[in-house]
Amino acid sequence: MRRRNWKRVAPNSLKEAMRLGVEYARERRHHSVDHVADLMGLSSRDTLYKWLSTGRMPATYIRPFEHLCGIDLVTQYMATSAYKLLIDIPAGRAAKDTDLISLQSGFADAMGLLAKFYQGDAGADETISALTAVLSDIASHRANVSQTQYPELNMFDGGDR
Repeated sequence: MRRRNWKRVAPNSLKEAMRLGVEYARERRHHSVDHVADLMGLSSRDTLYKWLSTGRMPATYIRPFEHLCGIDLVTQYMATSAYKLLIDIPAGRAAKDTDLISLQSGFADAMGLLAKFYQGDAGADETISALTAVLSDIASHRANVSQTQYPELNMFDGGDR
C-alpha cells in the first residue's frame, strides 16, 4: 500500500477533516482515538467519538485536537470553506532543488487533473484538492522570497545571530 502524501490532502467537509486528522495521528504519531481523547483531557473518550461522528467539535478544542494529531486539517477546511487560502509561515531557509521539483511536479499534476476535469474524466474534489495544494505551495514560496527584503531575517547565509 502506498503512503498518503499528507501535503496534498484537502478535506471536503468538517467530518472528513476530523477523520483525516485522526488517521494522520494513527499513521504518523501512533496515537489511537482513545489516546488523543485522553491527551485532550476529555472526561470520556465517547465525547471525541461523538464529535467525529457528527462533525461538531467546540471551537476551544480545535487547536488542541490538531496539535495532538499533528496536522491542522480542521483549520484548513474552515478557511477553504470561507474561500480563504492559508499558507504556512516561511521557515526562513533557501529552497532546495527537491522543493522546486516537488512544486513543478505538483503543478503538472494539478494541470493534468484540471484538463481531465474539463473533459469530464476527473472529479471536482480531487481537482480542487490538487489546485489548492499548488496555490498554497506557490504562495509559501512567494512569502519566502518577499521575506528576503528584510535584512534581520538573515535567510540564506546559514549563520545564527
